[in-house]
Amino acid sequence: MYTTNYMQNAHKEAKIRNLFTWQRLAGVWVLLAVFAGGVFMGQSGFLPVRQAFNSRTDLPKTVDYSQVDRVYQALKDNYDGKLTEEQVLNGLKHGLATSTKDPYTEFFTAKEAEEFSNDLQGTITGVGAKLELDQDGNIVIVAPLSGSPAEAAGLRAKDIITAIDDKSSYGLTATEAVLKIRGQKGTKVKLTIVRDAKQQLEFTITRDTIHVPSVESKILEDNIGYIQVSQFSDDTDELALKAVQSFRDAGVEKVILDLRDNPGGEVSAAVGISGLWLTNGQTVVQQRRGSKPYSTDTVSGSLSPLKGVKTVVLMNGGSASASEIVALALRDQAGARIIGEKVMARVSCNSLFRSMMVARSR
Repeated sequence: MYTTNYMQNAHKEAKIRNLFTWQRLAGVWVLLAVFAGGVFMGQSGFLPVRQAFNSRTDLPKTVDYSQVDRVYQALKDNYDGKLTEEQVLNGLKHGLATSTKDPYTEFFTAKEAEEFSNDLQGTITGVGAKLELDQDGNIVIVAPLSGSPAEAAGLRAKDIITAIDDKSSYGLTATEAVLKIRGQKGTKVKLTIVRDAKQQLEFTITRDTIHVPSVESKILEDNIGYIQVSQFSDDTDELALKAVQSFRDAGVEKVILDLRDNPGGEVSAAVGISGLWLTNGQTVVQQRRGSKPYSTDTVSGSLSPLKGVKTVVLMNGGSASASEIVALALRDQAGARIIGEKVMARVSCNSLFRSMMVARSR
């Protein structure tokens, strides 16, 4: 396929440019991330404390940290370039998360956490496209936002971004790609993309400030209420409740909840949305290690304005984490019907892990 060949060629070029360094330092970042990253995160209190559970891995209880010292000395003595202590530490932490081989598990620096928090508030300065990392390591456009510079330029869902400002995107996480694409309002960014595994296209797009309301609604024919939730933000509960109140005033009898291309967000907002259908005390999401639950989120303070209302939930390949939580909670406990594409099971630790990091960084 064109995509595979293109990505392989780009990767080979990157390898050639860095041959001198990587001949000396093969495996440096992996070792540093696995051994030192855990020490840093544990000692700094970065990860929140939760109820104890048995380890799910076969990693030893203790590690010979002299290996980390040897790798660090090799890096310090032989790396042919400039490095700061902050870069090394961030590399350790990013590498630790990357070692999971899970595209939905990421470490956030303070800057990345701030950007993620801004996303949850619905205000960004960039081109206005949702990105994700696929299982092959490609940066993929989930969907351009309505009315955004990305949509105006002609970017489409499933376009693969192979370069940002002529620099290969291979090896970047979705968050790192987002940070490289964003910038000051009025500046330009060049994106090289592959479309349909055969076309290579280039787009130069002017960045702009974009505010994306997390909830939009309207009333369709036959007394059907339509709610679209683009992400789960701080104001999602409030906006959705206002929409539902307008539905009740109009005598709406059925509801469509559109979660297509919703990448997730705050779990608390997902619980709040679920409370429009569920009653107090009903479980929305429960985290388990094996068969042992260690965290449960339940509905509280809800008037359940949509309890008993026939509901359809729309999903597609861009629906993730908190979207999956809501869809399954409504299917299992409110009798809602899910229609659309199958999604990957990304609720396990994705949105929860990210939310923990953002909360700690504020």
